[in-house]
Order: sequence, then C-alpha cells, then structure tokens
Amino acid sequence: MNFIFTRPRRLAAQFLLGAALLATSACSLDLPNPNAGDDVQTLTTREGLFALSVGLRQAYSTSALEPIILTTGATTREVKGVTTFFNVTEVEQGGAQLSPNNANTTALFARNYRVVRVADQLIAAAPGVLAADAPARSAVLANAYLFKAAALAGVAQGFEQGPLTASDGAPAFVPRAQLLAEAIRLLDLAATEFASNAPPADFNTQVLGAGFNLPNTIQAYRARFNLRAGNYAAARAAANLVTLTVRSAFAYSNQLPNPIFQNSTLAGANFRPRDNFGLPAALVEPGDGRLAFFLSGPVVVDRNNGSTDNVRTLAGFFLTQTSDIPAYQPDEMRLIRAETNLRQATPDLAAALVDINAVRTQTTGDPWNVYPNLPAYAGPVTVDALLLEVYKQRSAELFLSGQRLEDSRRFGRPAPPTSLAERSRNFYPYPQQERVNNTNTPADPAI
Repeated sequence: MNFIFTRPRRLAAQFLLGAALLATSACSLDLPNPNAGDDVQTLTTREGLFALSVGLRQAYSTSALEPIILTTGATTREVKGVTTFFNVTEVEQGGAQLSPNNANTTALFARNYRVVRVADQLIAAAPGVLAADAPARSAVLANAYLFKAAALAGVAQGFEQGPLTASDGAPAFVPRAQLLAEAIRLLDLAATEFASNAPPADFNTQVLGAGFNLPNTIQAYRARFNLRAGNYAAARAAANLVTLTVRSAFAYSNQLPNPIFQNSTLAGANFRPRDNFGLPAALVEPGDGRLAFFLSGPVVVDRNNGSTDNVRTLAGFFLTQTSDIPAYQPDEMRLIRAETNLRQATPDLAAALVDINAVRTQTTGDPWNVYPNLPAYAGPVTVDALLLEVYKQRSAELFLSGQRLEDSRRFGRPAPPTSLAERSRNFYPYPQQERVNNTNTPADPAI
C-alpha cells in the first residue's frame, strides 16, 4: 500500500495540519510532508491524541465519505456524471470498461485506508499515553474504533476484498465478509470502551463537539454493518439502542466544506442527482415528501456520457458548503428493524409493518426534518412484498448516504451484465497503483 501513504511517522502530523489538506479531488492521493518533529508530540501527549482524533473524523467526513457517497452513487444511478472528464465518464458508464486507473474508484480504496492507518496509530498509542487517564483512553479508543470500522466497511462496499490493515509493504487481502466482521468487532470494542468510562468533558468539547453523538453513532453503525453481514438479531438489538430523537452529524465549514456540495451542488460540479432518486418509476410515489427535501429546481435533460437522463439540483443535506451530513438517520434504524424482522428464520410481518408505516407516515418528530408524509402501506403483506417496500423506503430515506450499492446487491436488484438500469457495476477493479506495489492484490472482478 505504499502508493496511498507517506511515511508512517509523518502521517499523524499531517492530519494535524488540517483536514483541508484531505479535501482534494479524487485525482490527488498524496499529502504534503510536514516537519516530522511534530509527530513525537502528536502521538505521545494527551493533547496530541485529542487533536489527532479530531483529524481522524475530519479525514473521514471530508475525504473518505465523498467517494463512499458519490462514486457508489453514480454506480447506483443516484447521481449522474455530467462532465466529460475521463474518470467521471468511466464511473458514469460503468461496465467492463471501468479502468483500474480510475481516480474515483481509487479514492474509495485509498482514502479509507488513510483513515484506517490514522485510527491504528491512535489505537496503538492511547493505552500507553493515557494509561493513568481511563476516561480519556476509552474516549480516544472508542472514536478510533468507530472510524476504522466505518472505513473498512467503506472498502467492503466497493471491493470484493481488501486488507485488514494499512501497513506498509504487501498486506494480505481478505474477503469483504471478513472486512465486515472486523468492522463489527471494532464497533463492539467501541461500545465496550464507551460503556466502561464516560468521556471527559474536554474530549466532548474539543473532539466530538455539540453535533456528533458518539454512543448513538457506534450503535447505529453496529446495526448497519451487522445487517450487511446477515447478523439479523445483532442488527436489530443495536438498532433498538439508538435514540431516534437525537442527531449525530458530520459538521462542515468554509475551510472544510461539505464534499457532496462541492462535487454535486456547486455550479460546474461533476455530478448531479437524477430525478426520482434514480429509481424505476414503480418504486417512487409522487407525493413522497422526501423528493422535495432532497431535490430542487426544474428537471433538466442531460445527454452527456452516453445516456439521456432527467437531473435535478441537489438540496437536503447538501444545500450549502456548511450543511451538516448525518452520521446516520433515525429512520434507518426503523428500516433495519423491519428488514431483520423479515429476513430472520421466522419472519415477523406484523412488527416489520409497524416500522415501515412509522417511516411512511411520519410528519413530525424527525431530528433532520425528513418527512415522507405518505399513507400507510396498503400492498400485500408477504415477506417478498414487504422487503421490496423496505428497499423502496431505504432508497428514498437514505438517498445519497452511501448505502445503495450494498442495498442493491442485498435485495437482488437488476444487475450487470444483464442490466445496467439500476447499477452499472457489482464491484470495482482494484487500483492499479495498489497492484503495482502489492503482489497480493487479487484479480479484478469481471464487472
């Protein structure tokens, strides 16, 4: 993985220069080298570990999250690549012609492993540096476990295999199921650390801030990734631990702007949202309030990159460069409960229907003001019909949250090479730079 990183001793100090250095285009994977002397203070002091913990979250939210949402969103037709830059055209068209040199898919791999490496540095340093400060130690570890888990799961969404670590040299690749299992293990550790010791006040103010809820986010991601792994009881149990009235947000500023706004809303951006969430007409209800929440402006016909599509202007969590992006949405937990009740060995259709209708009919009480305002479900009450309804609700509620590629596979939606209508790839080719530097890189998937 040498192409992704600079020298390990210098990486921690780089993050302290500010996550603005990470909010670069997908074509730029190298960070500048700061004075290596800063690294000693970064990894050997309480203040340094707190500062690096801030940098870790910013690296994820301003850099890794962008390809998780936009690259996979182009693949699943949530957004359309509307400029004719080579990398954008390739991702938009997908199929077998998607190159291992594509900078957008490379960013999905590389940026997440940057997060993994910094998290590993915190995990290694915290027990020694904070040996006499249990609350601070647990807080730093829980935060690092969370973001390492999120990064590994980000890789697992786009690639069939990936390394468990970001070590130099040629780390072994493991199947994506093992990446998810490791992400879940890390989140379980995070939950244990948080339960053992409440974070100190200065960690809450200096690292988390007012808008990011660490315990709820840990449980929400435990629910999310256990669902992906097929651990239905564990997913449902974790979802039940999330307080549905509490927000947890990735915050942005003029210096660290919302990356989806920068690349999908700002004039001249590479991507624009497809009308109707990019879904087939049968999966969209015209009166769904989420259409007006996420999409604005007139329908524009775009004919770039080999297809004719109706596109809109992005709104919702991507309206300005300082708009917050949810770390999770509360109704995701209801939909996880519904899906797990349907997929378990003995399906509970009644319980699933309660959560489906709680999402469909909501008009008040959502901390993000996302309201479908739809009538109660009136279709067949069967496992297959309700699973399709869950997919439909997830596609609207979780629009551009970086989850539809995983959902599309899990729900068995039309797939290439037979159909490119709902997704243009199943998994991405491995970055060519990784293959050059790591002989353990597997063969690319066919599509």
